Amino acid sequence: MYHSEIIRHPDSCPALVLNADYTPLSYYPLSLWPWQTAVKAMFLERVDVVAHYEREVHSPTIALKLPSVIALRQFVRPSQFPAFTRFNLFLRDRFHCVYCGSGRELTFDHVIPRAQGGRTTWENVATACAPCNLRKGGRTPGQAHMHFAREPIRPTSWQLQDHGKSFPPNYLHQSWRDYLYWDVELEP
Repeated sequence: MYHSEIIRHPDSCPALVLNADYTPLSYYPLSLWPWQTAVKAMFLERVDVVAHYEREVHSPTIALKLPSVIALRQFVRPSQFPAFTRFNLFLRDRFHCVYCGSGRELTFDHVIPRAQGGRTTWENVATACAPCNLRKGGRTPGQAHMHFAREPIRPTSWQLQDHGKSFPPNYLHQSWRDYLYWDVELEP
């Protein structure tokens, strides 16, 4: 038992949420529930507690160790294709400009500009840094003499999950080690 575990505030004790097959629901963002949500799900018998913190919460009649890893009892089938969002687009392109590789000042760029009939679809939108987007302007990459590092595609949820494994969060508890696949130092 670690002394820091005992004095840790409950709000700094999120529960890692696993699907019924013991894989994380999401890597990026990491599937975490606040301790209150995890405890409620325990009492509603919607989850199984896999591991817990040493930190306890108390009511007048009960002391309960906070769950650090929980698994859903019902399997949640992930959708095959993720929603088209700015965040998912950046994740697909690994938070780098598809033209120059920069990870700064990211925007999204219509490959075929909207003024030329381009639509907002996975295959026609790419992550671009502000300078490249400005340089390209209302032209196609060919017209602007710019080339992709990777062609824009419609990713699967699995591909985004795989990309998300490259971006571990700042905090990872030791009890999560067996369920996550980042090669980083985990907290005790």
